[in-house]
Amino acid sequence: MGGAVSAGEDNDELIDNLKEAQYIRTELVEQAFRAVDRADYYLEEFKENAYKDLAWKHGNIHLSAPCIYSEVMEALDLQPGLSFLNLGSGTGYLSSMVGLILGPFGVNHGVELHSDVTEYAKQKLDFFIRTSESFDKFDFCEPSFVTGNCLEISPDRSQYDRVYCGAGVQKEHEDYMKGLLKVGGILVMPLEEKLTKITRTGPSAWETKKILAVSFAPLIQPCHSEPGKSRLVQLPPLAVRSLQDLARIAIRGTIKKVIHQETVNKAGNGLKNTPKFKRRRVRRRRMETIVFLDKEVFASRVSNPSDDTSCEDLEEDRREEEVKTPSETKPDPPVNFLREKVLSLPLPDPLKYYLLYYRENNRVISSQNAVCVHSWENV
Repeated sequence: MGGAVSAGEDNDELIDNLKEAQYIRTELVEQAFRAVDRADYYLEEFKENAYKDLAWKHGNIHLSAPCIYSEVMEALDLQPGLSFLNLGSGTGYLSSMVGLILGPFGVNHGVELHSDVTEYAKQKLDFFIRTSESFDKFDFCEPSFVTGNCLEISPDRSQYDRVYCGAGVQKEHEDYMKGLLKVGGILVMPLEEKLTKITRTGPSAWETKKILAVSFAPLIQPCHSEPGKSRLVQLPPLAVRSLQDLARIAIRGTIKKVIHQETVNKAGNGLKNTPKFKRRRVRRRRMETIVFLDKEVFASRVSNPSDDTSCEDLEEDRREEEVKTPSETKPDPPVNFLREKVLSLPLPDPLKYYLLYYRENNRVISSQNAVCVHSWENV
């Protein structure tokens, strides 16, 4: 599946193409896609294909095409604080994007059939938390992944606000999937070769919408080759945050508000925003007309009062060409204002590192500081 939009040179250009083709339609989904670089979930030797609108598979590792993930994210109608279950969670790419929208008080669980892929997803999640600037820009709901067949989830599991299945669901498993959903919840899955959105409107009432035609590998049926051995998948428990963790979330949220207010004040009460790209200045140009009279051509220039500034126009054209030419020097890396603000606070270093989730300049803190942080957490 895929190939619906042109390939991008980088993650942002891929997202621009998805927006232009109307696969990404809401700001929340756009922000999540821009915050998680798709290439980070590829093996190094395949990264040149990361920004193509194509699915990718290597061994058990699999990523759907960006246009499919876009439609899934839009259909799920994600909101902060919801619970999400990803069946066939794979690399964790989708779960990480979802976590940026759910925020710190959401629930983000994934079930993956292959243990090697579960480990791969955990490594990619750790890399994202340690290195991505987006981790500090958003309030993140960290995914939890377990290994098992999603058709063997323990019957005493909780129900979820949002559920996605990344493999083709056979008709006989439709009711099983619906049973994972809370009333008012949304289930998105490939059903009978169509990406389908099912909304639970009541205890036994459903609304179904077909989104687009898709081709997914079918769900792998449970294998009972070892009689008597329990294969039930135990989903992660719903964790209760500690008071310490809640305080960290509140402090970080307050600091972000302060940073936002400072930015608004500097921009003149929010009326002046720094554009992402330099805009070309619009100016009046003289209009050239060509009149065709039978086989002869008569050229005439229609003047306007400012036509005597041809030299200025040429100079302006030259400047515009310079603007078009990308600078050979690399732009400065983005500033992590949250980290800078935390590090400037009059607090003990262990507390600063705790507020930064052990991240400092996109690196894990040193072992000596880690001991300090661990000691502080146990107070």
